[in-house]
Formats: sequence, structure tokens, C-alpha cells
Amino acid sequence: MAWFKRTQKGIQTPTEEKKDVPKGLWYKSPTGKIVDAEQLESNFYVSPEDGYHVRIGSNEYFKILFDDNEFEELDKNMTSKDPLEFTDTKKYTERLKAAQDKTGLKDAVRTAVGKSKGKDLVIACMDFQFIGGSMGSVVGEKIARAAEYSLNNRVPFMMISKSGGARMMEAALSLMQMAKTSVRLAQLADAGIPYISLATDPTTGGTTASFAMLGDINISEPGALIGFAGPRVVKDTTGKDLPKDFQTAEFLKEHGFLDFIVKRSELKNQVNLYLDLIGNQPVRV
Repeated sequence: MAWFKRTQKGIQTPTEEKKDVPKGLWYKSPTGKIVDAEQLESNFYVSPEDGYHVRIGSNEYFKILFDDNEFEELDKNMTSKDPLEFTDTKKYTERLKAAQDKTGLKDAVRTAVGKSKGKDLVIACMDFQFIGGSMGSVVGEKIARAAEYSLNNRVPFMMISKSGGARMMEAALSLMQMAKTSVRLAQLADAGIPYISLATDPTTGGTTASFAMLGDINISEPGALIGFAGPRVVKDTTGKDLPKDFQTAEFLKEHGFLDFIVKRSELKNQVNLYLDLIGNQPVRV
């Protein structure tokens, strides 16, 4: 029974000598699958066992879509003002500063031009980690300017949406971005310049009601949540039970809101296949 008796009381190893497991070595998907972080990154941030697409931001999408991750960022230093002097529990300016410090981003969208499979492409990509990817004046202005760059240089435009909707701290100024961006996209359509819209998880609110659903081709990643209002609001408004998997990418494709769903590993090839087809170019493999 001496085996069960301690010969020394207290902690055996001094606290300063204990080593914690570094954070970020493993990722657990919603279905409970455990993935090594390096394996996850090499697999386009998709869980290999269940196909779950982990949320990623502009850094990762640019790396996936631009050749050799080489691009020129547009309007890189544009930041929001606070014309409404909005204050809730914290001043809007303080929220912006905190988000910028935490994420290293200026706002919830980055725009860039580079080559994808050897041909020019302009991409605007939203970052959900910046105040929930909310759409404020800077988001609308940068998307509009990116579309204008596409128009002036006759370069295809791609929008990657990931947003909780309008930014409440900018009130009506935020809602005005829906019209601004829609006008620019209409100009692209009139000029015959391709616009591809990729809806990722989540794409909701004013983004869905404007640029996210105005593509010449609307695509999505598997399992993405896409909708205007949340399911609870829709159910309370209609007074009806909602169908299974309501507002998923698969449900929307089945009902004609999406053209196709593409796995992240196939995204670059599929986008360029579409651009080659409408541009009447030989397909690049």
C-alpha cells in the first residue's frame, strides 16, 4: 500500500518548469473531428474527415487565388470616421481602434489586384474578425473603388462576402453602401466585365441584399450560412416552421439562388474556368 502514499507533499515540478501545450496546434470541427493545424492549413483550412470549411480571411483567400500570393492592395490605408459620434457602451472610435489593434486590419474588407492563373483579377474580400465583417462606409467605398478599377482597366471582379450585415454604428450611412456598390456593379454589367460573387459563412443582412447576390455567377462554399434575417426573425415574421437546413448554401442552390457550390480546394480552378468560358479563351489547366 506504500505505492499509494506520497513521500513528498505539494507539487513535484516547480511551476516555472511546467510547459503548457502551445495554443493553435489542433483544431476541432463542429462534428468533433480533431485536425492538426499544419494539416488544416495545407488542406485549404478544410477538415479532411468531414469537409468542414473553417472560416478564413483575406490573407488566406488571397493566397489561394492569386498566383504565388503576389498582388497589389488597393486603398490600403482607408479608415472609417465617426460622423455620427456614435456611443453605446463604448465610443465608435474606440471600437475601431480596438478592432484594428486586434486584427491588424484597417476595416472589414481588403481589395487587391493580381494575377490568377496568369490573368488579371480584382478581388474584394471581407474579414469577419473585424467587427463581424459589418458593412460600413469604408467597406462600401473600397468595394465601389475596386469595381471602378475593374471597369477602367477591363479586369474581371470577384467579391468574397463574409458579413453580419450593416454596421449599426454608422446607421443610414451604412445602408447607403448597398446602393453605392450596386450602381458600380451595374456599370460592370453594362460594360460586359465579369463579376463573380462568392458567399462564404456567414453572408447575411445588407450584404446579401446587395452585392453578394448580384453576381453574373453566384457561388458559395459548402455549408455556408446565407440569408437576410436570422431564422428566428423569419419564423416570427411568417409564423411558419422553417424547412430543414434553411439558409444553407445547399438549400439556396436547390432553390435557384446559387449557381454552384465549390470546395475551397477547387476554388481557383473553378473561378478561372468560368472566366475562360465567358471570355471565349482556351481553358487553362
